[in-house]
Amino acid sequence: MAARDSAPQFVLPLVIRIEKAARPARTDALEAAARAVLVLLTDERAVRVDGAWFTAVRDWQDARIRKVVRRARGAEWRRAEALPGVTVTGAEAEVRVFPPVPLDGWPKELAKLQVSGTELDDPEPPSAPAADVPVLWLSPEISMSAGKAMAQAGHGAQLAWWQLADAEREMWRSSGFALAVRTAEPARWAELTRSGLPVVRDAGFTEIAPGSCTVVADHPALRKTAKPGKPGATRRLPEAG
Repeated sequence: MAARDSAPQFVLPLVIRIEKAARPARTDALEAAARAVLVLLTDERAVRVDGAWFTAVRDWQDARIRKVVRRARGAEWRRAEALPGVTVTGAEAEVRVFPPVPLDGWPKELAKLQVSGTELDDPEPPSAPAADVPVLWLSPEISMSAGKAMAQAGHGAQLAWWQLADAEREMWRSSGFALAVRTAEPARWAELTRSGLPVVRDAGFTEIAPGSCTVVADHPALRKTAKPGKPGATRRLPEAG
């Protein structure tokens, strides 16, 4: 922990497009953000040693895993799209993920964007996820803004990815990183946190108390090896917004 804290700190920027007349549904935005993190982690520019993003992604993962979600519309979004990154779309949501940047070294086009104002709602309750789809279960005990929840969903997806074998990763990738984000029922949440599946615990920099369990990453492949009653793979994955 001390080594990670003393290392240069980076943050993964995610920008969601929120136009005045077209706001995406909350769950759609959360799922797009989670997939965006996975897309970045598997991009050739991030995984190849000679890739343009390799060093930044490596250094980011070696230190604190921070993610910040900001919003953009109109010209702001067009300027963000012009920067190196990847845009991931959902049913309506558009989320662009960028290679990690130093905490104090944001590109000016992103530094100007607002963290607040990412409040989103679901017009209808989301349907139950299919049994074979990875689910990122959100805590029913914690209230989070959509931006905060997007970052937490991204953390959960990343934890699941780290725990998967190569063949399981390839299957997930070939599906386009199919996943669902849902809020667990209270009784189910208690079971999930004791299931041995990966758990995200927030460091408490924003919105919620340090050590709070925010997400359980329920990937079908991980259910086979999870040991109920024992804590799952955890890592404190704080973000600044």
